[in-house]
Amino acid sequence: METKENKMGVMPIRQLIISMSLPMMVSMLVQALYNIVDSIFVAQISENALTAVSLAFPIQNLMIAIAVGTGVGINSLLSRSLGEKNQKKANDTANNGIILSLFSYSFFLIFGLFFSRAYFKSQTQNIEIINYGVTYLSIVAIGSISIFLQITFERLLQATGKTFYTMITQGVGAIINIILDPILIFGLLGMPKMGMAGAAVATVLGQVVAAILGIYFNYKVNDDIEIRLKGLRPKLDVIKEIYKVGIPSIIMLSITSVTTYGINNILIKFSSTATAVFGVYFKLQSFVFMPVFGLNNGMIPIIAYNYGARNKDRIIETIKLSLTYALAIMTIGLILIQIFPRQIFFLFNASENMLNIGVPALRIISLSYIFASINIVLSAVYQAFGNGVLSLINAATRQLIVLLPSAYGLSLLGDVNLIWWSYPIAETVALVLSIVFLKYVYDRMINPMEEKEKNMTRIARTDNI
Repeated sequence: METKENKMGVMPIRQLIISMSLPMMVSMLVQALYNIVDSIFVAQISENALTAVSLAFPIQNLMIAIAVGTGVGINSLLSRSLGEKNQKKANDTANNGIILSLFSYSFFLIFGLFFSRAYFKSQTQNIEIINYGVTYLSIVAIGSISIFLQITFERLLQATGKTFYTMITQGVGAIINIILDPILIFGLLGMPKMGMAGAAVATVLGQVVAAILGIYFNYKVNDDIEIRLKGLRPKLDVIKEIYKVGIPSIIMLSITSVTTYGINNILIKFSSTATAVFGVYFKLQSFVFMPVFGLNNGMIPIIAYNYGARNKDRIIETIKLSLTYALAIMTIGLILIQIFPRQIFFLFNASENMLNIGVPALRIISLSYIFASINIVLSAVYQAFGNGVLSLINAATRQLIVLLPSAYGLSLLGDVNLIWWSYPIAETVALVLSIVFLKYVYDRMINPMEEKEKNMTRIARTDNI
């Protein structure tokens, strides 16, 4: 296959970030909208149904954490290989990424078949919540092969700069989900009324369509890599490099499942309504955070490619612009949540009790958004340089060492509204670590590129003499 110059090495950075990130930001906004609409429809069944979905979230997040974390490793290695003009390694990375997605799915197939009920019983004794949750989570887990394939093939498109197509895959999948939700939940257009099972089936079908589109686009338009599904053979050296970045990313993203599970257990001791509020918050949070994650997904291959190409100036400009855009997005989210919290909860058929708990929750937690925007972008920067361990340390400190213990300690004071302050506290601590780690990455990986370039120039001049 002929090697050619990729746009990540030549296009102006501002234009490149927009072209790489905007499609993913749009598709992730649609994805976030689906999450919100999905919960709005489930809330029409009952508050217990909404609570069940909230309790199921840690497992759904764990699926996404493993798929996305592995995808980060694929993305970083693939983009770096293309920057280094190593076509064979790029191809091997793509093919082994597909193998890893199928391997990861097998764990959730087993969970969906045998362990869903035990999971819900570990959190509540409310039979209605347990039954709702088992129905929903079993279907989603058994059908999760689609989300693993979807995310993997989307990362292959992102790593090669073809982010427009990921907008199509994610957007179409989410729209199908939104359309099918009310039809399958409430039995519209002649379909049977499936309730919670309908919400789960709609989710899986949307992911199936997105996965099929991802596979199709990679075969039809992604000429930067060659995928050979027939006769796939794992290559341990490539898998090791993928997981060098991927495993810290998986652990980092999975920590959210641990903390959410823990906070759910703290909140349900106050009331199931408090847990439902927390679930609603996570859906709303995704609407603000998803565009920043889309920005990150566009930024990572740009930095990784230019690191492989040893282009320091383009790396620095990418980081600065990404931080600026993320701050702008999160500031808008903060303002909207501060002004309209009651109106937001009305969408979820909120009772007066839910409003009393939810309005303060949104206003307090959203105070952490400015710091969070910096932490999210810098975490992706470390991953782009293959330094996923730094992101892991930051996430573990923020959530396991600060957030969860703070939430538990504040809960002992007997006021559920105090628990929400654990989020601003955790983001403040994480910001300090982010700044320290950024200096480490700059001193060890970014700044030395300038010295290497000077040395190469001197050698070139000497050779000419």
